[in-house]
Amino acid sequence: MVLLAENDETDLVKLAIPSVPMVDDYCFSDPLAMTLEERKSHLGMRKVWGDLIAADYEQQKTSPHLFPGKASEELLEKFPPTIIMEAEFDMFITEASRLANRLRRAGRLLEFVVNPGATHISSFIPGV
Repeated sequence: MVLLAENDETDLVKLAIPSVPMVDDYCFSDPLAMTLEERKSHLGMRKVWGDLIAADYEQQKTSPHLFPGKASEELLEKFPPTIIMEAEFDMFITEASRLANRLRRAGRLLEFVVNPGATHISSFIPGV
């Protein structure tokens, strides 16, 4: 969405529906402030971001291309209408909630849906 917003092309997307989105570097923060699910996964997620997703994490760590949650207010205002889907006990609940709040302020959030009692995997495989 960030690239579309930068190029004023978000009209190409009628509705964005990120589900359990990975949108910022919250896993690199202090684990004492994290939920249990976030604490359990933060070291693995640091490795995923640093070794698998980013080409050069140190160079990209402030980029909204890597972490859409770091997009400026001006870029967020250009995002398409968005519904964020999350699970109550997901490891990305904090960052999804933060992005939802920012998109709401920017007038781009239609709905923030949190599935009660759901975990990360049960968002994709019901009954797990």
